[in-house]
Amino acid sequence: MLLIFCYKNLIFFFHKLSQKKKHLDIHFINMVTLLDSMSALGDLGWEAYPAEGWEEISVMDERNTPMRTYQVCNVMEANQNNWLRTSHIPRDGAQRVYIEIKFTLRDCNSLPGVPGTCKETFNMYYYESNNSNLWFIKESQYIKIDTIAADESFTQVDVGDRVMKLNTEVRDISNLSKKGFYLAFQDVGACIALVSVRVYYKKCPVTVLNLAEFPDTVTGGDSALVEVRGTCVNNSQEFDTPKMYCSADGGWLVPIGRCVCNPGFEERNDICQPCRPGFYKASAQDAYCMKCPLHSYSHQDKATECVCERGYYRAETDPRAMACTRPPSAPENPITTINETSVTLEWSPPRESGGRGDVTYSLHCRKCAADSRECGPCGSGLHFVPRQFGLAYTKAQVTDLLPHTSYTFDIEALNGVSDLSPSPKQYISVNVTTSQTVNVILKERKTKDSITLAWQGPERANGAIVEYEVIYYEKNQRDQNYTVLKTKSNSMTVDGLKPGTTYVFRVRARTDGGYGNYGGEIELETSHEDMLAIGDPNQPTILAVSIAGGIVLLIFLVACFVVSGRHCGYIKAKQDPDEEKMQFQHGRVKLPGSRTYIHPHTYEDPNQAVRDFAKEIDASAIRIERVIGAGEFGEVCSGRLKLPSKREIYVAIKSLKAGYSEKQRRDFLSEASIMGQFDHPNIIRLEGVVTKCKPVMIITEFMENGSLDTFLKKHDGQFTIIQLVGMLRGIASGMKYLSDMNYVHRDLAARNILVNSNLVCKVSDFGLSRVLEDDPEAAYTTRGGKIPIRWTSPEAIAYRKFTSASDVWSYGIVMWEVISYGERPYWEMSNQDVIKAIDEGYRLPAPMDCPVVLHQLMLDCWEKSRSDRPKFGQIVNTLDKLIRNPSSLKQLANSSVWQDPTTPEFSVNTVEDWLDAMKMTQYKENFSNAGYVTLDSVLYISVSELGKIGISLAGHQKKILSSIQSLQTQGAHVQV
Repeated sequence: MLLIFCYKNLIFFFHKLSQKKKHLDIHFINMVTLLDSMSALGDLGWEAYPAEGWEEISVMDERNTPMRTYQVCNVMEANQNNWLRTSHIPRDGAQRVYIEIKFTLRDCNSLPGVPGTCKETFNMYYYESNNSNLWFIKESQYIKIDTIAADESFTQVDVGDRVMKLNTEVRDISNLSKKGFYLAFQDVGACIALVSVRVYYKKCPVTVLNLAEFPDTVTGGDSALVEVRGTCVNNSQEFDTPKMYCSADGGWLVPIGRCVCNPGFEERNDICQPCRPGFYKASAQDAYCMKCPLHSYSHQDKATECVCERGYYRAETDPRAMACTRPPSAPENPITTINETSVTLEWSPPRESGGRGDVTYSLHCRKCAADSRECGPCGSGLHFVPRQFGLAYTKAQVTDLLPHTSYTFDIEALNGVSDLSPSPKQYISVNVTTSQTVNVILKERKTKDSITLAWQGPERANGAIVEYEVIYYEKNQRDQNYTVLKTKSNSMTVDGLKPGTTYVFRVRARTDGGYGNYGGEIELETSHEDMLAIGDPNQPTILAVSIAGGIVLLIFLVACFVVSGRHCGYIKAKQDPDEEKMQFQHGRVKLPGSRTYIHPHTYEDPNQAVRDFAKEIDASAIRIERVIGAGEFGEVCSGRLKLPSKREIYVAIKSLKAGYSEKQRRDFLSEASIMGQFDHPNIIRLEGVVTKCKPVMIITEFMENGSLDTFLKKHDGQFTIIQLVGMLRGIASGMKYLSDMNYVHRDLAARNILVNSNLVCKVSDFGLSRVLEDDPEAAYTTRGGKIPIRWTSPEAIAYRKFTSASDVWSYGIVMWEVISYGERPYWEMSNQDVIKAIDEGYRLPAPMDCPVVLHQLMLDCWEKSRSDRPKFGQIVNTLDKLIRNPSSLKQLANSSVWQDPTTPEFSVNTVEDWLDAMKMTQYKENFSNAGYVTLDSVLYISVSELGKIGISLAGHQKKILSSIQSLQTQGAHVQV
């Protein structure tokens, strides 16, 4: 009776359900249905036992489509155990499936006369099996999924009011592994109608992301994420392995990696489409096809590069985005300066560079005897400074020429595509003739305080005579006082001399081709009274003096006096109005037009200093790509600079942060005013500034490897000693240039040296306000500012006396940093301890594997008296000799003091003794704090343990482990 009651009400319920079917029958794109009882066209055919338990009935929806369901309502009898088992459900590869059941349940209290055994719940089970035709499964073999209770139950009153309560429950099964499974429903005494059973699993649908296609993917079991590798779409390739994770809910998570379109294709609408004619894409890393650069073309699609027009070329190393270029025109305006057997050649760059910035110059030489027209190659006897081929600058010197010989020098301009052009190379020729001996007749007239000289011009001068130069000094006093006089006439009166004193005179002529040789020394003595020195005035003494016409600037003439370092005085002398007097003081000659550093603060208007020394750049020519750091005034970025008619280059961009004061703006731009005065391959190059719009920027060349200290730490032990000396030579060369310009750096340290991709080191950081280090211990506050104690000379710390000699001290510290691969000078000593130790004579020991000659050069730089330290020019010469003679670097400074503590002649008793023997005393506290207090305890220490106790330098780890291995191998007896 109860079953009939349920049946009638189910007919009504399904009529209502079919009206809402369009709302319940939702299609989920990420779900795959394995079983849906409501979609069955015929009997479900599920197994029910006992037979009087679950009953299959059929109802019709509004479209007269039969809908199958099961119900049971044996509530009048106790101890019910009615089972309903589905047919075999294949899992289709799913590890986790979901069971959605819809059912109605009668409230036991609404059934009069029903015993207390009536239930309002039923149980759901499953059984995994590879067999799809099982006819019987034991109850004990089932695995229980859950006990299902109704959230809503109905009563007889509800039915009368035509209200039907439908319950929906969803459960899941995880970690399925067999071909399929059976579901079972157990009734233990309830009045239930099982309206529908739907079994499904979730998947992540096929999708395309970052040009990678990810297939339909079944979710994992136990809510685990399934890693899926994507497949690149057509005409693309992997840039970084594309991956995504399929979540348990059927959603894609955490996209990683991507594909990129092949060369000749670009991304459009999630596919790779070919480049159009006139466009190209050379690299898969490029995002889009680009228009063919200047002087090139592409007539077909899918172009990976554009072909150069006739007469234009592209070198192998040129990026495909670079315009096609052509060879340069010939150099212009050659100038020669001859001095005896050497010549200095100068010229102007070619008018047409061919569209490239890599113009270099080569010198080709032919020689002809002075009395013959026969010419031939110059041979290998000449020396070209800095080199004969591949010159980057428009100046060179040629030495060791033969005297009385004519030479022809062809100055050839080349660039990166010169070898690709069939056209003849472009050059300009200059002819020079080495010095010719001429005779000058020297006449003299003397009084007690003056001497009058007269001479006859050379008979065969090497060009028109521009002027004569006379140098004189008291006999035996040349190194103390000497004077140089110049005149355009053939005579000169020198007065203000001491009576009865012997003076030495020398004369030379300067022609269009340069200076000749000084003639021989002429000794003349002033008289004690006003009278002729020798004979009648009309019969002057005639002395033959040999003077040569040649080349070389006056600075070479006085080089010997500069090197001597002695102080020279100045003696007054009467001279003609056309005469020019040069004064030598402190070993240096002041030449007209000589270049000296000008401090920006000497300008009344600091903005004028910027205009004088820095080129203004249009902000539109700059493309900022990424932030690489932060400076005192704002961000530091890398980017590209493209000036008209020039190749695009990488640059570093310092920007002034917003909200700056006028003083901050002046301080920021003062670095550009300083940097713009320098032009040297080992000084960071200023490209220009942006001041006419915001943000204000300073543009410099980009140094790929960053600061020297960080670079060395990353590549600990990876360079040869010659490479390290080459780096030091570059730094010294840059500092020599600054010293010659009278610029004192004040903060020379490895952190302020930048390294490019070719390992060229360049001095940087010319800001007036410096951020020394993050470590507050790095700066020692004195009256007037902060000083980087570990790099600063004693006199600069004590008296703020900064000179080129104090920069030399700092350079010695930089040498130590380079050889030790960026180790911190003086290790963990405090600044006060460093100052005290230096004052007491302590100097840094040689780093590991440091050649003796380099450590000695460091010690020379750290001489207490600044006058005893070498000049930067001497340092450059010393390093040049070491590079030319690598064998001089073989003897190591620590090879003579290091002795293996395992040798019979040497024994150690403590860990401290052992570290002392290896020159590793700075690690005593590291070992002690880590508990390594006896030699026994260090015998089996590992490299990872060394890192944990603070010994991170690879070279130091290697040395310590090598010593430990020796101790282990020889079985040394440790004395406690």
